[in-house]
Amino acid sequence: MNIVFLDAKTIGDDIDLSVFDTLGTVTKYDFSTTEEAALRSADADILILNKVEINEASIGNAKNLKLVCVTATGTNNLDKDYLKSRNIAWKNVAGYSTESVTQHTFALLFYLWEKLRYYDDYVKEERYVEDKTFTHFDNVFHEISGKTWGIIGLGNIGRRVADIAKGFGCRVIYYSTSGAHDEPGYDRVDFDTLLTRSDIVSVHAPLTLDTRNLMNQNAFSKMKRSAIFLNLGRGQIVVEADLANALEQGQIAAAGLDVLSEEPMSAESPLLHIKDSNKLFITPHIAWASVEARSRLMKTIARQIKDFFQL
Repeated sequence: MNIVFLDAKTIGDDIDLSVFDTLGTVTKYDFSTTEEAALRSADADILILNKVEINEASIGNAKNLKLVCVTATGTNNLDKDYLKSRNIAWKNVAGYSTESVTQHTFALLFYLWEKLRYYDDYVKEERYVEDKTFTHFDNVFHEISGKTWGIIGLGNIGRRVADIAKGFGCRVIYYSTSGAHDEPGYDRVDFDTLLTRSDIVSVHAPLTLDTRNLMNQNAFSKMKRSAIFLNLGRGQIVVEADLANALEQGQIAAAGLDVLSEEPMSAESPLLHIKDSNKLFITPHIAWASVEARSRLMKTIARQIKDFFQL
């Protein structure tokens, strides 16, 4: 079998992919445009990809193609109707990054909540060297125990965040973006209630018609001025110009983001000019990407191929 990786760089160079060599002839491309994918998929039996658009333009010439494997949970880049018309199967992977994204959620939170950038700068700038007391009180922080954590999207990751937040002593509430999800042990509330009551709001929802632009000016205006907002779902859930305005106007205290509406970040992003890391902390879509999560992801893809072809 011919196995073609269309954008292998999205997995990273440090992950062992040798298992695929036991399954067939493997060709890896760092990245592929639609036009390049049309050429590179021509003789493929299996395509492995992350972000490449899969449609008639990109795989119309792939006469031997039997399986498309997406190295992610989201499959918005697949034209499923076209794949069905060609009798080409597709697979994605869910649950591989739950621990990684959960961990990163708390990393973002504590960086902002405990004013860690401020205190790191305070020490590195040697202001602590000549201080008069052993403790510096000029930028106070609070315990999260007893605070309300509102979660938007209580799927696998949202539930794991909820469980750990509860362990820290938080009161956890959640909003079901589909309107059809009930989770025993946690209070489901409407969107406005979540916004007005929460000290921390974190997004762990997929991008759907219900969630696109959900966090807009109206939403931010309802949040506590002391609240911290975290987005680890999808960038397009947030209207970034409205978030920038909310931060600049002090409508919320701070925001931590791992996803943006355009990735890599656009030079025109309204968030780019906010340089105060105590207010805004952005990481470049790395929450999912622990070594363990990426290794787990690729082992799952290999197992899916074996199962599909009964190898």
